[in-house]
Amino acid sequence: MPETRPSFPRRAVITGGMPYGNKNLHFGHIGGVFVPADFFARFLRDRIGPENVLFVSGTDCYGSPIAEGFRKKVENEGYAGTIEDYVRVNHDAQKAALDAYGISLDLFAGSGLEPARDVHARLTDELIRRLHERGYLHRRTTRQFFDVEAGTFLNGRQVQGRCPVRGCKSEKAYADECDLGHQFDPEELIAPVSQLTGTTPELRPVDNWYFDLPAFREELERLMDEWDLDPQVRAVVTKTVRESLVDPVIYVQTKFREAYDAVADRLPGHVLTEAEKGQQSFSLTFSGWEARDEAREVLDAAGVRFRTGKCLLPLRITGNIEWGVPAPELEGSSGLTVWVWPESLWAPISFTQTALSLAPEGRYSSRDWHDWWCSEDARVYQFIGQDNIYFYCVAQPALWEALGWGLTQDVPVANYHILFMNKKASSSGKIVPPMAAELLDAYTPEQLRAHWLSLGLDQKAVSFNPKAFDTSVSHKDKKTGEDVLVRDDPRVVDPALKESAFLTNIFNRLARSCFYGAANVCDAHLPAAAPAADAVHAAREAVLAFERRAYEFDAHGALAVAEEFCRAANKRWDEASKAAKGDDAAYEQALADAFVALRATALLMHPAVPAGCEKICEHMGFSPELFFSWEHAFDGPAELAAALGETPESHAIVPLPPRYDFFEKHPSQVKGK
Repeated sequence: MPETRPSFPRRAVITGGMPYGNKNLHFGHIGGVFVPADFFARFLRDRIGPENVLFVSGTDCYGSPIAEGFRKKVENEGYAGTIEDYVRVNHDAQKAALDAYGISLDLFAGSGLEPARDVHARLTDELIRRLHERGYLHRRTTRQFFDVEAGTFLNGRQVQGRCPVRGCKSEKAYADECDLGHQFDPEELIAPVSQLTGTTPELRPVDNWYFDLPAFREELERLMDEWDLDPQVRAVVTKTVRESLVDPVIYVQTKFREAYDAVADRLPGHVLTEAEKGQQSFSLTFSGWEARDEAREVLDAAGVRFRTGKCLLPLRITGNIEWGVPAPELEGSSGLTVWVWPESLWAPISFTQTALSLAPEGRYSSRDWHDWWCSEDARVYQFIGQDNIYFYCVAQPALWEALGWGLTQDVPVANYHILFMNKKASSSGKIVPPMAAELLDAYTPEQLRAHWLSLGLDQKAVSFNPKAFDTSVSHKDKKTGEDVLVRDDPRVVDPALKESAFLTNIFNRLARSCFYGAANVCDAHLPAAAPAADAVHAAREAVLAFERRAYEFDAHGALAVAEEFCRAANKRWDEASKAAKGDDAAYEQALADAFVALRATALLMHPAVPAGCEKICEHMGFSPELFFSWEHAFDGPAELAAALGETPESHAIVPLPPRYDFFEKHPSQVKGK
């Protein structure tokens, strides 16, 4: 039966969710988004060629989180720099953290920093004018929070309250969205509090431009049907999106039934659904969001308590925050800036344009951004957290349709959150996670990369429990009676080092065996013996299985394939090399089989632990371009040598120093250090 292999695009753009410019990166940013994105970017570079892959991201420079962080730094710490200086410092720290973990971005820019700032501003201006010309932007007068004591309008995170969306379990809600991505109008926010003065803000009228998102419900429904059939799109994406592709609903507590009955005839046309057994609310379903909002005003005036359900609402495009991308003047409306969420959706296009303009001639297969974003043979892969599904999988597809530029719909790769010590952590929450840079005081980047990729975040939220940061109590010391913390208990195994054991033991042992063996019996050249057919077949099957799992963004499954294959190859080597004692021909045969396995394992593990695999490539005497190319995925070292016009006997390897380690432990993990 012929092999069915996944197909890959001619060109690919990979993006990682943009971190806000008011802080450094904690482990969740790196482990939950950037490491999985980097794994896929590195895999695609090997699979379709580095000239056909663009991996871009950047700092989200604008918006209320940054403005509020800057304000607090000035007030609390006497910071003397500008807001741009503040963002630049955080951007540089973010880039340093990404570099430390080997995140191979072609460009990590900043939406408000050069070299991408002007590119992003031009694209934003062009895009908003385009939406307006095509009739998808509408000016609306809505109400915005105003802090009377501070004498200023409040934006985004300058207001906090409780989410009004029924069933939402968010811990924090802001002016018009909660931290789980639910959208609502400011007047719906429950118990709003100004973060500037701690007072209850007023609502005052303002004019802004809104994108007609509800007009694209049918297009989104068709897209969800397509995504249902796409093995690269996770079921949680379409499930989450469809929760918003419904008619607007208001849920009213049953104790307000009489009050509702008194005003029911004043409400727009709706369908009443009585409360089911065990429920405390009945529902009112409306034909559109305008009718629902009209009903909200009537119910609110009548003292009826209610909550709204999820649905498509107009997406606010502009605001009046000073620190933002300037919005173009439209129909006499001027002085507005663009809300940070919409402009962050098209920022990857700005970053693509910037990266292509900065690249030397010949670096990429095309310098035209349209060939990357608008071509049928190109794909864009967006790595995001599941709390961002609404923006990237609802708002963005609708915007792309509205523009009429032929933009391809992205492939969303939505991961669950990484928990910290079994609890949800965030840099602005009660449980503050360790910064990504801090972890490198106790672990190597490759140890953590392998661990995070093996968590299976495509399936569920998983806890990250690094022993070195575990301050829970293990037991009481029998002599002193004092608490012994987990991090100090030598009996406790470190969960974060589970995958490292494979790297430092099995994989490292196979590599050392090959190179030391070749130095001893092959005069530091490749073995002349042809590898056994079953060894070649096993390598081929592992490559095919890995490819399928990588295509489906199943890094956990892909690494499991590589590990199982390597363990079997290492066992085969142990048995064959011991049996071949005193028989040089048999030993060389075992060595030839081991070299085939080593090359295949290094090819498969390269996206996960690139530094160690590139050392193997270097010592095997091949260029990375040849060694890691999937054009030679089924070739062993002998075939790679032949591609250079060499025989195995003439291809020299680079001898290893004594006790060389391709995958080193962190110094803190080595006894005596």
